[in-house]
Amino acid sequence: MKAPQWLRFCVFSSTPVRLPLRHVRTGTVCNRRSGPSIDNHRGVLVPQTASTVERITFHGHPMVRSLHPTTIEITTEERLTEKGDCIVGVGAAKGCSQLSETLKTALRSEKAKVKIRVLVGNESFELTAEGDKGLELSHPHDIVIRRSRFVSGRTLAVGASAAAKDIPRSIVSKLKNAETVGALEIEVHGA
Repeated sequence: MKAPQWLRFCVFSSTPVRLPLRHVRTGTVCNRRSGPSIDNHRGVLVPQTASTVERITFHGHPMVRSLHPTTIEITTEERLTEKGDCIVGVGAAKGCSQLSETLKTALRSEKAKVKIRVLVGNESFELTAEGDKGLELSHPHDIVIRRSRFVSGRTLAVGASAAAKDIPRSIVSKLKNAETVGALEIEVHGA
């Protein structure tokens, strides 16, 4: 049996790490979630960080329009008017203030990268955003994801890659039914 070809050494916490050449070509993760991974843009090893995940259920409403160009919102409130064109779900299980302390801490990290999924039936819509050290996460009813850098007690994440208007119309049409159950999945990396 031939010995693997080792490409480079890297040190994390005083422990040398060696990756075989095959890992560099494919960009796969070594040692699963706890080990280093390849950053293909720079060709170097980087530590892979654990993620924090929280899922919040909500349901649809006949007034869901999902037309807002800069935000996405879910709320614990049951009412929805035409003005709420960023709201994709009502009757949410929690608002910003009820999020776990672990998630809040992760979101307040300068390095936090946030992956958000709107899950409805067998469909999903994914976007990315960022955390911010100024996040209050204090509103008892609302969770808002923003394209802008604006922060208030309702803000979950900023710098989002998408807004309510970008959600596929097939998902929006399902959310117009009050019986439809959806979920907002929040996954934070790099905190």
